[in-house]
Amino acid sequence: MILALRLSFRQWPVVLSFAVLAFVVLLVLAGPGIVPAEVRELAGDPWEPFGAEHLLGTDQLGRDLLARMLEGGRLTLFLASAVAVLSFVVGLAFGLLAAFLGGLMDTVLSRLMDIIMALPPLILAILVIALLGNSMPVLVGVLVVFEAPRVFRLARALAMEIMTEDFVTAARLRGEGIGWILAREIAPNAVVPLVAELAMRFVFALLFLSSLSFLGLGVPPPQADWGGMARENAPALGFGLPAPIVPAAAIAAVALAVNQIADWLVAASGRRAARRG
Repeated sequence: MILALRLSFRQWPVVLSFAVLAFVVLLVLAGPGIVPAEVRELAGDPWEPFGAEHLLGTDQLGRDLLARMLEGGRLTLFLASAVAVLSFVVGLAFGLLAAFLGGLMDTVLSRLMDIIMALPPLILAILVIALLGNSMPVLVGVLVVFEAPRVFRLARALAMEIMTEDFVTAARLRGEGIGWILAREIAPNAVVPLVAELAMRFVFALLFLSSLSFLGLGVPPPQADWGGMARENAPALGFGLPAPIVPAAAIAAVALAVNQIADWLVAASGRRAARRG
C-alpha cells in the first residue's frame, strides 16, 4: 500500500529542502529566459566581482557566471537524474527477479553484484573513461554499473521480506504469475524505501559526476557542468575570488536538500510501519 505521508511546517529542514530543490530546478529550467548573455559569450573581464551587470560575476574567460551556472545546472541535473533512474530501474528489476526466482538465479545475480560493489568505483571509472573517452553515454553507463548493485540489494531484501507476507502466499496459491505478483503485491509495499533509494542514487550520481568533472574526466568542454566549472575557476581562490565557490555551493545545496528529503521519507515510512505493528 502506498503510504500517505504528511509534511508539517514544523519540520523546517524538510520544508527548506523542498524549497531549495524546487528553486534550483525552476531556475535552471527557466535559465534561457532569465539571463540575456549567451553562455559562451565573452561578456566582460575574467573573474569580475558580483555586480549589477553580472550578478555572480564572470568566470576565468570573462563569461557571465550566472548564465554559465544555469546552463551547467541543466546538464548536471539531467545527467545525475539519468544515472539515478537507469540504475534504479536496472537494480530494481534484477533485485525483484532474484528474490522471486531464488535458487541459482539469486546466487548468480547476488555474487555478480557483490563483485561490482567490491571494486573501487573511482579508479575503475577513470580507467574506463581513459579507454573509451568521456562522452556522456560512457559517463552515464559507467555510473549505472556502479550504482545499480546498491539498488539491487535493497530491492532484493525488501522483496524477500514482503514475500513472506500472507497476501503474497495467497496470490501464489491463486496461480498469479510473476509479473502480477511483482507489480501488484511486492512493488506497492516497497514504494517509500525505493523512492528514498532513488533519491540517494541521485545524490551519489551528482557527487560522482562532479568529482569526475573536477578531475577533468567528466563532461567535455565547451559544455558546462558544475564540477567542471569548479575546476576551471579553482585558480581564483588564490586571489580571494569566489568564482569556484558558486558551483561548489550549488552542488552542496542540491545534494543536501535531496539527502534530507530521502531521510524524511525513510523516517516517515518507519513511523507508519511502527504504528501498524
